[in-house]
Amino acid sequence: MQILKVTTVICLAVSLSGCATVTRGTKDAWSVTSEPSGARVETTHGFFCEATPCAIKMPRKSEFTATLTKPGYKPATVQVTNKIAGAGGAAMAGNVLVGGLIGVGIDASTGAMKDLVPNPAHVVLEKVEPAAIVAKK
Repeated sequence: MQILKVTTVICLAVSLSGCATVTRGTKDAWSVTSEPSGARVETTHGFFCEATPCAIKMPRKSEFTATLTKPGYKPATVQVTNKIAGAGGAAMAGNVLVGGLIGVGIDASTGAMKDLVPNPAHVVLEKVEPAAIVAKK
């Protein structure tokens, strides 16, 4: 009976160690910097931070547009998407090798095997030119 318990624990540990949802989580800190710093960042999902540099916890499977704004500068956007990460792919391979079809399904549906790109993102803001003064005739 003791051998059965030990074997069960070992099998469970091996199968979970390849699961990206367990090892990496379903969210990632997406970091953004700007030049100049201090820009407000807002995503199309409604997440925001008041001033760059900052990081926003986002689902790994997200695709969104982030808009940066700062008084005296034109708004700028950055497109963020995702890709399968090296560590996520390795965890997925571990699921397949161990036979964890449930783990494969969970990792695929949660996006745990993905990374946000670009991450970190760096945005250069363009200064607003003052309106030309029109000379009166």
